[in-house]
Amino acid sequence: MRFDKFPRLQLTFGPTPIEKLQRLSDHLGGRVEIWAKREDCNSGLAFGGNKVRKLEYLMPEAIAQNCDTLVTIGGVQSNHTRQVAAVAAKLGMKCRLVQESWVNWHDGVYDRVGNILMSRILGAEVELVNEGFGIEFKKSWEAALEDVRERGGKPYAIPAGASDHKLGGLGFVGFAEEVRAQEAELGFKFDYIFVCSVTGSTQAGMIVGFAVDGRANRVIGIDASAKPTETREQVKRIAQNTAELVELGRRITDEDVVLDERYAYPEYGVPSDETLDAMRLSARMEGMMTDPVYEGKSMQGMIDIIRREEIPTGSKVLYAHLGGVPAINGYSYLFRNG
Repeated sequence: MRFDKFPRLQLTFGPTPIEKLQRLSDHLGGRVEIWAKREDCNSGLAFGGNKVRKLEYLMPEAIAQNCDTLVTIGGVQSNHTRQVAAVAAKLGMKCRLVQESWVNWHDGVYDRVGNILMSRILGAEVELVNEGFGIEFKKSWEAALEDVRERGGKPYAIPAGASDHKLGGLGFVGFAEEVRAQEAELGFKFDYIFVCSVTGSTQAGMIVGFAVDGRANRVIGIDASAKPTETREQVKRIAQNTAELVELGRRITDEDVVLDERYAYPEYGVPSDETLDAMRLSARMEGMMTDPVYEGKSMQGMIDIIRREEIPTGSKVLYAHLGGVPAINGYSYLFRNG
């Protein structure tokens, strides 16, 4: 694999920490050791998160093309759009955000707190669009790109989640490389890696990165899109394209893409009671906050899979905490009693 050939603009602090979740492991019976890799602590850019790792590989191209405006899209409480706004501010660029109504959630302050609040403070131009959830290319985003051009700007187009971009999978190929180096220090290898999956490039990059040592199908994607057919196809396509880009030496197949569809209910962006229980458990066992849209659902999935004894006794599992906690502010009513 040829990964080092790609230019990278470092926006993260460095390798993200891996910590053992001892109390959570014990609470779930002690059969399985649970560890967490804290992508939520990866940067000082507006609370960081998994998209900052991806943007490290997109920004050299944006700079080389002399672009002056980053243009991207997400839901109202998108973690991705907040991270793009922070990166734009750091690099002295303008930022245009299209925020669609992807989530069927009607809290009165939903569009004024959390991620979107920070994006506005960061100086991004925020456009609210009343369109529903979808991981495909959206007309509202393409219209925003054209509007920037008409105003004399030079936009750099970043798809939702930085996913459906030719370089979108590279950041999490790097994640796998980083984990391998940390495993050498720890003295063991993780048997399974749990990750939330929606727009696809985080899991796709991990699949390619861990395929190097035969662990592609040990990356357990927990679907949070509630559109698993589309998500599975997108993960596979991004992984295949990324594998070619880094010269992996083999093709990514259906067997490499593991996506568990059991935990996305009732729909994208809306937590189930079980998601909320998982969020409270990780908070009260480890002081580790998760969110109702992404990490809460992957935490729910990991906990349930361990409880069902679907993971062999003695396994060491790595939970990829992708960030996203600021979105919890839009769901405050659910936690009025803790």
